[in-house]
Amino acid sequence: MQQLRIKLSLVPILTTLTVSSTASLAFAGGFALNEQSVKDLGTAFAGSAASAEDASTIFSNPAGLTRLTGNSVVGGSFVIFPTVKFKNQNSTLRSGAALTGNNGGDAGVDIAVPNLYAAWSLSDTVKAGIGINVPFGLATTYNKDWVGRYQAIESKLATININPTIAAKLTNNFSVGAGLNVQYAEAKLSNAIDFGSIVRSRGLPIQPQQADGLVKITGSDWSVGYNLGVMYEPSKSTRIGLSYRSPITQDIRGDADFTVPASVSRFVAATGGFTDTGASTVLKLPDTVSLAIYQELNPRVAIVGDVTWTHWSRFQELRIKFANPNQPAIVQPENWNDTYRFGVGVNYAVNDQLTLRTGVTYDPSPISDEDVTARLPGGDRTLLGFGASYRPSKSLSFDIGYTHIFSEDSPINETNSTGATLRGEFESEVDVLGLQLNWQF
Repeated sequence: MQQLRIKLSLVPILTTLTVSSTASLAFAGGFALNEQSVKDLGTAFAGSAASAEDASTIFSNPAGLTRLTGNSVVGGSFVIFPTVKFKNQNSTLRSGAALTGNNGGDAGVDIAVPNLYAAWSLSDTVKAGIGINVPFGLATTYNKDWVGRYQAIESKLATININPTIAAKLTNNFSVGAGLNVQYAEAKLSNAIDFGSIVRSRGLPIQPQQADGLVKITGSDWSVGYNLGVMYEPSKSTRIGLSYRSPITQDIRGDADFTVPASVSRFVAATGGFTDTGASTVLKLPDTVSLAIYQELNPRVAIVGDVTWTHWSRFQELRIKFANPNQPAIVQPENWNDTYRFGVGVNYAVNDQLTLRTGVTYDPSPISDEDVTARLPGGDRTLLGFGASYRPSKSLSFDIGYTHIFSEDSPINETNSTGATLRGEFESEVDVLGLQLNWQF
């Protein structure tokens, strides 16, 4: 029975490289990153599959490359400033005694998200390009002694995506594009372990929360996907874009490193559990479909809009496997839901050199309230964006964008295998600033 308890206690600890990547409430629904083009940041990412104003269309709709003339390079960077704060509401142990600790501080971690795109004109109708971007990611860190330390302390996911692309104009108003996505994923997380509760249940004279241990898990993988797009332009003032990004499955493999306090080390050693070992899990990244429109109302004003579907229901469970034979596979339900994102924006050309942008987007969370974990304390989001482009010459332009993300408060009632229940509410908001340079040659 004790061996079973020890094995089950790994569930909240090893919600590893998948659930750890879900804490990116700061960025987009689930753990996707919208930040791929600073121009799109200015419209809160509305209409990106139809905008096709520079080489960043490689990510949002590869067919848009056919609208570009000559060759170009686009380099940009986003700085994301998330604020994530927890308010404790009677978090308890299995016995009903209060969980000790503070509220965790500001768990949001400021991060920079760069990207780089290049496009070449092979002929009047055929274009090629390559993009290097970050489609998924997160970084959150709580205080080590916070009340929810048994659920999460540090969660970090970084991805790098290499996206070679080809596009062709089949008729004067219809284009197609396709790209390959070679993606690297690297993840890290840590949790505290309440060994006091574990050994107390076996009669050892140690109190819960008096013998905390720690686990740190790291892992990585390379995988491959693709993206497709079509662009239809019924007139010079209208274009409609439809794009698809395939699912990618990352077979994350790495190491689980445990720290066991001396007071319980003999007991733990006798069980064969909580020893440093290999760990693996399958991270199912979603596919997406985006339908967007760009419509000029007059030579200076254009509206953009989109509906984007994300297949988050691919993530229905977390299945962990261990190299240590004393730690069998663990399955934890997640029950994520597919989402629809809606956005609308406006571009206003002040003159031939300066364009202003604004937009608003509603981006719902794929997680229902009853499935919220400390690694993903995000609710539905509303994005409000502003931006500008300045073109000092025909070959050079600069873009700046800013989006504020309003996130609904997110309640949590999460119980781990030792019976510790984290109850409370998360409040969060995010500021995103982006700068970009576009050089045509």
